[in-house]
Amino acid sequence: MGTLARNNVKVWGTDGQPMLFSHGFGCDQNMWRFVAPAFEGGYRTVLFDHVGAGGSELSAYDRTRYGTLQGYADDVLEICHELRLEQVVFVGHSVSAMIGVLAALKEPERFDKLVLIGPSPCYLNEGEYAGGFSLTDIEQMLESLDENYLGWSSTMAPVIMGNPDRPELGEELTNSFCRTHPEIAKHFARVTFLSDNRADLPKVRTRSLVLQCSNDPIAAQVVGEYVHRHLAGSELVLMKATGHCPNLSAPAETIAAMETFLGIRANRVAS
Repeated sequence: MGTLARNNVKVWGTDGQPMLFSHGFGCDQNMWRFVAPAFEGGYRTVLFDHVGAGGSELSAYDRTRYGTLQGYADDVLEICHELRLEQVVFVGHSVSAMIGVLAALKEPERFDKLVLIGPSPCYLNEGEYAGGFSLTDIEQMLESLDENYLGWSSTMAPVIMGNPDRPELGEELTNSFCRTHPEIAKHFARVTFLSDNRADLPKVRTRSLVLQCSNDPIAAQVVGEYVHRHLAGSELVLMKATGHCPNLSAPAETIAAMETFLGIRANRVAS
């Protein structure tokens, strides 16, 4: 099976510098539909689905390969190899922020910049580090997810999205969660919430932007500040957007922060 089919890769825009968009847990490439088109005029935009999501090949899922985030990072690198992408601007949302960090550590020469939206290197509280969740919190969440994935999705997706005054956003995220293969989603959740990439951050030399939402229930401001402190030369933007998914809830603000970081003016198509 080819890499591009496995990850349902789609390429748009010019033959310019590549911009690779990587979605978060329970999502797919459709979550970038308000952001990615704004950059098609100046970049070669590349979208894909993690195995188990969207239009990816479910038969390619391997619990060993995807038993750590490195397996997903290796997929990112294989996409880059297949399309011969160099000087990549990697845009990663949520868990994909750390997937991008791992990819950039493995092949630093391939990446020009990292845009990390709602990143968290570790979700567990440990000592002075405040990841946002106790081990009991995470174990209870994973147990609930195992017992009733669809029920968990309908309850948690609106919380993760935030913006209760815009219920259609929570509904969209709920539907996205429900489209993801349940068994793969359960495993991906366990891998995500029990991961710890704090030690990887100081090793990164790729210039990075950290986009931190207000009132993010998954990655609080203290987490974004931690990522910023431990990524050499990174920039931190505290967004007005609330919740965990500004690519859906506040695309214009997301685009504006990205274009400032990149030193360009994108073709705004988001509202």
